[in-house]
Amino acid sequence: MGSVSHEQFAGGCAKAPEDAARAAEEPQMLHGAGIPKWFNVRMGFGFLSMTASAGVVLDPPVDVFVQQSKLHMEGFRSLKEGEAVEFTFKKSAKGLESIRVTGPGGVFCIGSERRPKGKNMQKRRSKGARCYNCAGLDHHAKECKLPPQPKKCHFCQSINHMVASCPLKAQQAPRESQPTFGRRKKRSIALPCSQRPRIEATVGGGYRFVIRKL
Repeated sequence: MGSVSHEQFAGGCAKAPEDAARAAEEPQMLHGAGIPKWFNVRMGFGFLSMTASAGVVLDPPVDVFVQQSKLHMEGFRSLKEGEAVEFTFKKSAKGLESIRVTGPGGVFCIGSERRPKGKNMQKRRSKGARCYNCAGLDHHAKECKLPPQPKKCHFCQSINHMVASCPLKAQQAPRESQPTFGRRKKRSIALPCSQRPRIEATVGGGYRFVIRKL
């Protein structure tokens, strides 16, 4: 049988306490169940309201932090308000954090129907955006799969004129409303200074002056 040196034996004994210390430092995985308290679909996080843990009913419920990356589901990950969930969680310096969140029995989470509205979301195409090659509304000319098409009116598909001079489009265009003439407001006309009425007055000392009304 092979012999073990004193150094090797001492090294093996030293590793055992280290492994035990690491196992003690690792967070213990706990099981819980409940419903989402709230979940922000744009930020991708929220809190779970844990109503039971390890078969014990909790009253009042306990809050557990949840992030979208921990949700067991396909596509856009989020939580629907009031849906039942089961999860594993751990204790950390910040509180209770979920590790994996599923539906009842380990199925996919239902998820919220809401979607965030931000810069990362695909912008809707404006009504005037269309392919100038085939007049399609679902793509632009650079994405068109058809060969170059002859120039034509994109409104009535006629090759005799362009959309700017299309007679059908001109007929369907809303007519400009006729201007309504209301009652004219009377304007005051200023009379020249020579035609304005004047008031003559005499003050002490025999001085005479004239006041003209405006």
